[in-house]
Amino acid sequence: MGNSALLVMDVQQSNVDRIQDNAYLPRLRGSIDAAHAAGIPVIYVVIGFRPGFPEVSSQNKAYSSTALTSGYAEGEPGARIHPDIAPRPGDVVVTKKRFSAFSGNDLDMVLRAGSIDHLVLAGIATRGVVLSTVCEATDLDFGLTVLVDGCLDPDPEVHRVLTEKVFPLRADVVTVDEWIRSIGK
Repeated sequence: MGNSALLVMDVQQSNVDRIQDNAYLPRLRGSIDAAHAAGIPVIYVVIGFRPGFPEVSSQNKAYSSTALTSGYAEGEPGARIHPDIAPRPGDVVVTKKRFSAFSGNDLDMVLRAGSIDHLVLAGIATRGVVLSTVCEATDLDFGLTVLVDGCLDPDPEVHRVLTEKVFPLRADVVTVDEWIRSIGK
């Protein structure tokens, strides 16, 4: 698997408030704890905008909708990483401006400086940050693992199609438990 990092993406209060899976945060916490125990860096990626959203063009169909930007301005409670999976001292937090974890920030620099060449992805939503990051990370030549039950989407069918048909063409797709067992060896 090379030198890996676990990316925990967009698990912010506004996103968590919309999910229906009560086992999600404990399962994700388990993957974070296992990464720490194995010495694997944990990097949190969050979406965040300045007050007034000067980064959002009216021509950007996805982000010009207030539904996607509401709650994600700096300092708003909804923009905070959910406390159940809060970063530990030494964990890196990167703020992005679009769907991909690499967009509008220094994530690639942080990864390259740490000699990271394999990413383990978890986050909300599968159709957003996870899909965009899988595509961009593939183009950047990172090895990839997607934690199928470490990702959520409001539409279970979209999640299923992406994790069963699209992601396997670019990444290993495993459960959190399978990944934890693989790093515990």
